[in-house]
Amino acid sequence: MAVDVIADAPKYRLVSADLLRTLMRRTGIGSAVTGRQLARDVGVAHGIIGELLTGARETVPATTAEAIAQRIGVDLLVLFIPSQRADSSRAHLRLTDTA
Repeated sequence: MAVDVIADAPKYRLVSADLLRTLMRRTGIGSAVTGRQLARDVGVAHGIIGELLTGARETVPATTAEAIAQRIGVDLLVLFIPSQRADSSRAHLRLTDTA
């Protein structure tokens, strides 16, 4: 059985597109970064950053999330949460909402 490394890579869910947008306006070094600049610096297609900003994409591989957070100058967990943690917390909310 072949392993798909990309599909099996840990994913991180963006906490908030608004937070990403805000932090892009004033990065950890005090300067703004555009979506295209961020994409170039991180090494991804600019469409991925655009999709994160519009909400069309919610998750990215761990390496991309780490690179975005580093470029912006914040801790990873300020912008992203591990996808499994996000999924399990949603499941917990569904269970408690029905009780």
